[in-house]
Amino acid sequence: MSLENQELRKAGLKVTLPRVKIYQILEKAGEGDHFSAEDIYKLLMEIGEDVGLATVYRVLTQFETAGLVTRHHFEGGHSVFELASAEEHDHIVCIKCGRVREFVDQQLIDRQYQIAKDLGFTITDRTLYLYGVCSEGCSAK
Repeated sequence: MSLENQELRKAGLKVTLPRVKIYQILEKAGEGDHFSAEDIYKLLMEIGEDVGLATVYRVLTQFETAGLVTRHHFEGGHSVFELASAEEHDHIVCIKCGRVREFVDQQLIDRQYQIAKDLGFTITDRTLYLYGVCSEGCSAK
């Protein structure tokens, strides 16, 4: 049984071709890659898979509910997805082209936990988004 099938079953989801294909796309993403539903739909079309955009949205929502993916809502109203990870990390988003990069700064993470503790809170979840303009050939929209 493939790893995708095992992960889907472990999450309580029936193994279907669209679910397997979408999971594979997310799994093969480069480090720090984040895909919108439209990005995944386009990738499926490029490899000749006949999966509708509505199905992609439905599967991503099922994956999110099952804890397989994390959805990020960035300014500008677009959502992107990545496979759920136990490693804490943060994101920086280009406000011109929408490019998303992940980064890990343990001192920054530790500082956030210390601030919460100082204020009498226990962090149950954390998300940090930084916004700026990328310098890597940003094709401004």
